[in-house]
Amino acid sequence: MASGGEVVNNKQVILKQFVNGNPRESDMVVKTSSISLKVESGSNPIVVKKLVCLNQEKVMASGGEVMKNKQVILKHFIDGAAKESDMVVKTSSISLNVEPGSNAVVVKNLYLSCDPYIASRMKKFEHPDFSSFKPGSPLEGFGVAKVVDSGNPGFKKGDLVWGTVGWEEYSVIENTEKLFKIHHTDVPLSYYTGILGMPGITAWAGFYEVAAPKKGEYVFVSAAAGAVGQLVGQFAKLMGCYVVGSAGSKEKVEILKNKLGFDDAFNYKEENDLDAALKRCFPEGIDIYFDNVGGKMLDAVLLNMRLKGRIAVCGMISQYNLSQHEGVHNLMNTLIKRIRMEGFVVFDYFPQYSKFLEVVLPLIREGKIVYLEDITEGLENAPAALVGLFSGRNIGKQVVLVARE
Repeated sequence: MASGGEVVNNKQVILKQFVNGNPRESDMVVKTSSISLKVESGSNPIVVKKLVCLNQEKVMASGGEVMKNKQVILKHFIDGAAKESDMVVKTSSISLNVEPGSNAVVVKNLYLSCDPYIASRMKKFEHPDFSSFKPGSPLEGFGVAKVVDSGNPGFKKGDLVWGTVGWEEYSVIENTEKLFKIHHTDVPLSYYTGILGMPGITAWAGFYEVAAPKKGEYVFVSAAAGAVGQLVGQFAKLMGCYVVGSAGSKEKVEILKNKLGFDDAFNYKEENDLDAALKRCFPEGIDIYFDNVGGKMLDAVLLNMRLKGRIAVCGMISQYNLSQHEGVHNLMNTLIKRIRMEGFVVFDYFPQYSKFLEVVLPLIREGKIVYLEDITEGLENAPAALVGLFSGRNIGKQVVLVARE
């Protein structure tokens, strides 16, 4: 008891400096001072003891609601195959309110898309169209989210969207040009990470626009049970083509033939001679090859292409984890057989998204096309889901469920 009344220790949250942008925990510090519990004589204030226990998940700050935000962080640049240990799950804080005058949106992430290219961006490289992730920062990828605040007139609170988001529970999206508003909710929201999102546009554009199919042609799809391949095969069947797919397990081969309607399929891991396997499946040769893997499979396909065949180069997953990429030895066939081989990037076809929806949505609603998903629950399990892509652990589109709407 001091002469001025009882004095007690008083824990306080102190602002260390003015902030520029979203507040961080490091902008504040918890200190302990002393306070008298006795009001000075002649003074009018009251002394209170704070009894309310703050919700540990969120607080109302002067700048708006602040939430804890779980994130998948890249620890360092990688060399070779991605490992779970290259990533770490941490928790930071995020303001759920857009700064005044900003054109950004704040979203709550619901589903994240696991795609092989994400591991490629974990490596250090320079490219005019693509950039490496920054060590110490969250990974990024396509996802489905719900808008919680917006400074952009094109989006409002409650809107469902898909586009590029962080691998985290909440994201601030500054560049909203490639953020698509979801208008059709009579299909599963997770479909917008797959058949109605980036993989769907990739399959549609690569097959119809790049490969330019004709009825009755012979079509081969590698990684056929994956997010893109399963759709290409079904598009080809709807065109009246003969379709064969390759996959990495007996189970996937059965799914291709019995669930997805492929005419034939084979497990490339069980084939000692890929050239012989392709000749067995395509005795008259291949008109269209939709390439998701590159490497030895591409080399074998070049030996089996028909005159004026087309190869749509979508991906090369067999090469992503190699420090020295494999060469292709049978390119002479592109000259002799007048083969057109064309790579493509899905971003070039985003302006045609509405046209894509007009084609694919009716096929889903009428049950003419099916889509297989492999859903992993919990952001903390996202690293394992990503790494699993390269061992073929997933069947269908690999999705991470972050939160239910």
